[in-house]
Amino acid sequence: MEFTLAAAIEILERSPHVFNSLLKNLPEDWTHSNEGPDTFSPFEVIGHLIHGEKTDWRARTMIILEHGISKPFTPYDRFAQTLESEGKSVNDLLSEFRNLRSDNLRWLKSLNLSEADLQKKGNHPLLGQVTLKQLLSTWVVHDLTHIAQVTRVMAKQYKEETGPWAEFFRILNF
Repeated sequence: MEFTLAAAIEILERSPHVFNSLLKNLPEDWTHSNEGPDTFSPFEVIGHLIHGEKTDWRARTMIILEHGISKPFTPYDRFAQTLESEGKSVNDLLSEFRNLRSDNLRWLKSLNLSEADLQKKGNHPLLGQVTLKQLLSTWVVHDLTHIAQVTRVMAKQYKEETGPWAEFFRILNF
């Protein structure tokens, strides 16, 4: 599938609703379990997405549009949500994510990006030169990856409870 901004926005607009449907008002047994060290619980995923809304997608888009490759992206802290989410509930995070995403998509639409804009390049600290189209495509894939991650982590909470049926579910053995 070839990237279009309209198709990307269709997914990016839905992500907060998907997470809200999956996680709102659930007990911590569901929202705070993870897959082991250096993995995210659903709660941490939402915090991670919030951090990205604040410091990654919009900021990097602006760097590409305003500075091109002359100004490298600021390295992204994948675990910044640990401190930023402290003392908040999953419902607090879901609301914050929904609001930030709405603001960022409103802003993104207001840019009226052209095909030439999408081909502009930025300088990623690890990957080197990347285009705006690649960045925006990655934003979509990032959301979808975390949706899959949240459902996988949640499914694994019942892995032992499924008994022998566990072998039939790839999500439980991933």
